[in-house]
Amino acid sequence: MLLAHSVNLYFQNSRTLDMQKITNFLMICIFTIMGYAQTGNTNNELEAIAIKRDSTLKALYSADSLKVEQQYQMQTLIAKLKPALMFPVINAGTFSGVLPVKDPTQIPDPKLEYKLLFELVMNKPDSLSGLNADLVEISRIINLHVASGIPVKKIYPVIVVHGPALNDFTNNTFYNEQFKRDNPNIKLISDLEALGVKFIACGQAMQIFGVPKEALLPLFKVSLTAQTVLSSYQLQGYVKMQLMQ
Repeated sequence: MLLAHSVNLYFQNSRTLDMQKITNFLMICIFTIMGYAQTGNTNNELEAIAIKRDSTLKALYSADSLKVEQQYQMQTLIAKLKPALMFPVINAGTFSGVLPVKDPTQIPDPKLEYKLLFELVMNKPDSLSGLNADLVEISRIINLHVASGIPVKKIYPVIVVHGPALNDFTNNTFYNEQFKRDNPNIKLISDLEALGVKFIACGQAMQIFGVPKEALLPLFKVSLTAQTVLSSYQLQGYVKMQLMQ
């Protein structure tokens, strides 16, 4: 409509209507309309970006709020349960504790040998103690077995370590070079060793992640690869335990 109206006015005011003038006028109109369209598209694009930004910010805010709420709920739950926690053989902090259960009806056979195989890959810190969270979980699993009536001497844990988790099993000298503080896991590792836990490091991962043998704690044995340790121990009847994520 705007283009037709403009053409009509132009024709009314022009006495000589040759093809060149018509062509020139039409070109001017087309470029003008394209300019308006481009401006409109730009404004629409900017508006879409602004909407997307606002929705992203709201999503992040909601996620952060949910995370804070979940952390608060967990802390509240821990505070309520903490007085009841038991630590039958090893205390690696709150998350290694066991809650008592009154009159359980499913009881494991205390005469069996409990061959437990653990695979540690990540150096994820426990949120309360700063210890390797998987080490804390292993401590809890051992406590759970003992609390269930299984003698410690019947529990045979083997921990296979590879990936970034290797850093959590190094001496203070090496650990300080990497993280500017002493290794907080050393005492827990020593306590687990005292319970008969075996530690085996993956030689492949040691080279990939730059952890020399002399940096590992002395209790470690080194294998060519973690994969053969995992397969060979399972063939010997060890049960590969699933650690909490």
